[in-house]
Amino acid sequence: MIDLLSDTVTRPTLAMREAMATAEVGDDCFGEDPTVRRLEERVAELLGKERALFFPSGIMANQCGVMAQTRSGDEVLLEARAHLLHYEEGSLAVHGGLLVRTVPAAHGLLDGDELRAALRPPSPFHPPTTLLALENSHLDSGGRVMTPERTAELAGLARGSGLAVHLDGARLWNAAAALEVPPARLAESVDTVMTCLSKGLGAPVGSMLAGPAPVLERAWRIRRRLGGQMRQAGMLAAAGLHALEHHLPRLPEDHRRARMLGERLAGLPGVSVVPPETNILMLDVAETGRRVPELLAQLRERGVRMGPFGGSRIRAVLHHQVTDGDLEVAVSAFARILGREGLTSSAY
Repeated sequence: MIDLLSDTVTRPTLAMREAMATAEVGDDCFGEDPTVRRLEERVAELLGKERALFFPSGIMANQCGVMAQTRSGDEVLLEARAHLLHYEEGSLAVHGGLLVRTVPAAHGLLDGDELRAALRPPSPFHPPTTLLALENSHLDSGGRVMTPERTAELAGLARGSGLAVHLDGARLWNAAAALEVPPARLAESVDTVMTCLSKGLGAPVGSMLAGPAPVLERAWRIRRRLGGQMRQAGMLAAAGLHALEHHLPRLPEDHRRARMLGERLAGLPGVSVVPPETNILMLDVAETGRRVPELLAQLRERGVRMGPFGGSRIRAVLHHQVTDGDLEVAVSAFARILGREGLTSSAY
């Protein structure tokens, strides 16, 4: 199966499994796992933050980052299509007791004017707005990236109104690779940042939260309250360290393959492609006259797995266990299903 459902479907490589098997471990609930400490120190360094924490999942890391900077009844500003709002099971409300106010933005990326219009002075008739949450790269728009300059502008506006700033950077590593800047450049203007080790980097599990030490101390306690403390977690942390050393530098290859796949599929009549900025490719198949579930089932019968993404959209996500040859097979399968074999050489 050529699996393009997500970049979370990768299997640990033999080298990663060896690193996990030989990892030095201890009880992390007592702060005694040396491999977890090394991972947290390395991520804090890469993101330019004082401290980092290892989490079982990105949702938990996001929630702890947000909750450590807010109180129940506070209002959080979010872009209207944010992952925090649509794909995290209402956790902001369930766990944090938080209200959300959304700000629509073109392509999922807020600009200064949109945020200025959403900011309002304190009022006894409104809940206190205490946090702005950004997303980079932006999942729902197809992995679009936010520049350091735009992030700094938005963070400056938020702080001018007394708001803290959290960055959902599940695929921040991809955004940094696409912009050819160090990851710390994309995180320097925000207070806290979450990023995943299991998306794009190929680790089997794990996400990180980084930020100031006092905020991370509160996040540590919230993580424990939510059941996120782990014991000999060094075996998992070792996979993250291996991924940062060996898989992080090759992310541009995934971006190249996403562009390559998009260029080939755009040659099929009825297929509309959003030019990818990172490793996520969004296809709109409305004009093919075919239903998304039908297309996906036929692709799977031919050994290619992609995913639905609402309405008439299909998503393909590139990762390090996909080759150029795999893409040729995927394009050929798509073309045969649409009865258009041979018409796959056009660009966007």
